[in-house]
Amino acid sequence: MTQDGLSAEIDTSRPHPARIYDYLLGGKDNYEVDRRAGDELAAAAPEARSGVRANRAFLRRAVRYVVGSGVRQILDVGTGLPTSPNVHETAQEVAPDVRVAYVDNDPIVSAHANALLSRSGTTSVVLADLRDPQRIVDHPGIRQVIDFDEPVALLLVAVLHFLTDEEKPEQVVATLREALPAGSFLVLSHATGDFADRSGAQAVYSNATATLNLRTRTEVERLFDGFELVEPGLAQVPFWRPDTPPPARSGEIGFYGGVARKSR
Repeated sequence: MTQDGLSAEIDTSRPHPARIYDYLLGGKDNYEVDRRAGDELAAAAPEARSGVRANRAFLRRAVRYVVGSGVRQILDVGTGLPTSPNVHETAQEVAPDVRVAYVDNDPIVSAHANALLSRSGTTSVVLADLRDPQRIVDHPGIRQVIDFDEPVALLLVAVLHFLTDEEKPEQVVATLREALPAGSFLVLSHATGDFADRSGAQAVYSNATATLNLRTRTEVERLFDGFELVEPGLAQVPFWRPDTPPPARSGEIGFYGGVARKSR
């Protein structure tokens, strides 16, 4: 166990969402169990691979937007494996002084991120669980690079759909929101079944370390309570401020994405 109460052992007996995502992105930091799950997911949802790529592209556009708006520190919760270009690389293309704290509950993510990320003092990597948001806010590894007296961009990208309703995702976001000062941003994306039947995709995650909990547009919008969505509001991720032509089957991509500002 780590000092955060999480197991530091890598469980290779069940697929993990971060490693499935890595596999669908074409990464190599995954195991056979994750690759099997990824292939099953792609069979159940033919646009899965283009969907995760579109979600990743949304993340990059959103990061450029918030940094371009003046934010110089980012808290990325549920970061996943550090696929390049990652958040701090994208942010520092816009402003080299941006600081980034990465958080994930998978020890393989923590191990790889610690090995690959800069140790210059502008990034930190923390093994912690979104289900305990106050511990994230209070964690010394977060406080090492994040000053909660200054605006922060909170990234919750493709992670809240791994919380069940009983785990109260709205309350989790509210706890994190309360730690953020005015001028902060929330960048959020979330899986949905609004555009196609995704019961087969949900079934793939039934044996994973976290289940897939699809939510409707109205339910995802509630996660932004206390923030003000910037244009174009909540959208399918390929259509949030696109800078390239949308990928094939964009209309079926089951991810909503949005960026919102905390005004007070």
